[in-house]
Amino acid sequence: MKFLFFSAIFFVLFADAKYTNCEFQNKAYSDVCKRVITKGVTYQYANEFLLSYFKVKKFDEVSWKYLQPRHIKTHRENEKRANNALVSYIPKMVRHLKKYKKVYDFSEKKYGVNREVIAAILLKETKLGVIKPKHDAFIVFNTMVVRTPNPKTSRERWLLEMGKSNMAEIIHYCYKKKLQPSECNLPSSYAGAVGIAQFMPSSFIYTQGYKTKEADLTKMEDAIVSASKYLHKKASFHQLIDFDKIQNMPEIESQWYDYAFENSDASFVYESGKNGKKYACFACKVEKLAYLKSYVQKIMRYNNSSNYAVGVLRLAYDAHYKLQGK
Repeated sequence: MKFLFFSAIFFVLFADAKYTNCEFQNKAYSDVCKRVITKGVTYQYANEFLLSYFKVKKFDEVSWKYLQPRHIKTHRENEKRANNALVSYIPKMVRHLKKYKKVYDFSEKKYGVNREVIAAILLKETKLGVIKPKHDAFIVFNTMVVRTPNPKTSRERWLLEMGKSNMAEIIHYCYKKKLQPSECNLPSSYAGAVGIAQFMPSSFIYTQGYKTKEADLTKMEDAIVSASKYLHKKASFHQLIDFDKIQNMPEIESQWYDYAFENSDASFVYESGKNGKKYACFACKVEKLAYLKSYVQKIMRYNNSSNYAVGVLRLAYDAHYKLQGK
């Protein structure tokens, strides 16, 4: 009884507390707080969020485990197998494209991104909405931040920055929605990606509703339009792919897998990375692959994996001709 009494006093005092700064023992929280203040979030809301037991005192150990290098490497190795398995879903893709034809007509005209490409992305991300998220996005990113307080490697610095930027976006998003911290729950993948289209919170700026003011990424219509807008804005995807210019995509995909198996540092489109790392480039200086290469590069802005982008285009290619009855 005494415990309940003091707990009630604590919560009353917490609710009545006034906050005027971003001073936290955790420097990362201070940084997140300052970021959201510049977006118009009040000090009161930012502090209440970053002091909420339900958000910053809970950790996602499953997510943290899967984000470790050994698991990421395994995921990349399994991507080829996943692409091959998804080929059997192409008839389902075609049915999906017909069901949402009006939405795809709208998004294709507005953003210039092939409907088959978007359907392939949604298939790869959540099997067209069948896979349901089991994590909470804010807790995923908070775990990254708390687990990397003093980053020493480039990967740890990347994790910390990704955690902070996405925490800030979630706080800003929930503030605009007028949600209390305990009500701000965004179901996500283990990596913190949200909705059918699997958007990171830092990419919410690209969301777009289908004939609605606000987008809901758990709705198929909004996921279709948002993914189209993302590629249009983020990857300068303005011109529909002419699939007739890509000769035998299944064969090209197979050749790429053989090349990637023979070259541990293989890339479909890049000879070097931003950090100066050199890659064995599959399509570089191959004239007949130049057209395809340009679109692989665009899709890699959605997911920076050659296997992912090649897999998307293989699915889109097959679905395109299935739609035409070929």
